[in-house]
Formats: sequence, structure tokens, C-alpha cells
Amino acid sequence: MTTEASLDVPSPAETVRGGAAVPVLRTEDLTIRFGGLTALNKVNFEVRREEIRAIIGPNGAGKSTFFNCLTGVLRPTSGRILFNGAEITGLPSDRISQKGIARSYQITNLLPNATVLENARIAAQSRRHRWSMVTHYRSYRDIIEKSERALSAVGLLSKAYELAANLSHGEQRTLEIAVAMATEPQLLCLDEPTAGMSAA
Repeated sequence: MTTEASLDVPSPAETVRGGAAVPVLRTEDLTIRFGGLTALNKVNFEVRREEIRAIIGPNGAGKSTFFNCLTGVLRPTSGRILFNGAEITGLPSDRISQKGIARSYQITNLLPNATVLENARIAAQSRRHRWSMVTHYRSYRDIIEKSERALSAVGLLSKAYELAANLSHGEQRTLEIAVAMATEPQLLCLDEPTAGMSAA
């Protein structure tokens, strides 16, 4: 499990049940098997609002597999995943994303032939407006502003009109974080976000 799990919350009121705050994320006995190989074995994990957690371990320990279960890429064999107290175990990744979980990937996952701004804009627009063949994206000023804020937060606003393919590896990793942030997630999971980046 990785130096990867991190939390960035916009600050909605905490869900409270029975006088106690409900964790934003909780796993109960989360298990996934691939044939005879058990990749995750009864993982119990919890993240509260405004809390930052790191999951560490050697290659092959199951860190990315854990993230893939949380975000609907893989379906666990058994156990439960709760987000804000509601079960999301086995939901498809698009539904989990719409509920407020965003992630970056261990391998950079961008639209290389789109600009830096377009990468962030598409992510932001997926949360706010339905797609329309007759409405120009520039008419969604709120989406452009949200995208620019995400790029500014990671220091890429000056490269907004560069193609993502032309960025350095470190800048592409940074853009992927901006893309995740543009969706305004309640939970942001970062899978080895600094891999291949300089100390600065």
C-alpha cells in the first residue's frame, strides 16, 4: 500500500450518525483474490475529513490494487467499502467518481493531444454540465475558472495552452493531480504522485 493516499476536502459539513462523525472512507475486511493469489487480505482502513494518510509498502504489496478497489476499477472478492457512510462496494468507476472520489494513476493518464487547460476543463465539466453539441465550451465560464484555479494550484497556469504531450514527465504528473482536483473531490487518492519528479 503507497505514499499515495491523500485527502483534499472542500469542507462540507461532516456526516454525523449517533453523535459521532462518520469517516469519509472506510473499508471493512476488504479482500481481493486473483485465482490462488490473495492481493488484499481483510484490509480495514479509515480516513476522516481533512486527514492525510499514506499507504506504504514494497512493489507488489497491493497498494495500486487497493486504490483500484476503492475507485471501482476492480471489484473486491469480499468485504465492504463505505464512502460517507454509504456502501460503494462494486460500483462502476464512473459512479464512484461522481460521488466525489478522484485519483491519479501510477502511470500518467492524460489526453496527450489536448492542451493542459483542456485536460483540466474536461474533468471539471464532467461534474457540472451535460455535454452539448451546440454549446461552445467557452460559454461555461465557471468551468474555465475552476480549471484555471486547479492549474494555478499546481503551478501550471502559465502552460495552459501547451499540449499535454509537450510537458516534461514531472509536469505531466503534476497536471494529473490538477485534473483530479478540478473535479472538486471529497477524497483525493494519489498513486505514487511524485514518481519520476525532482525534489522541487
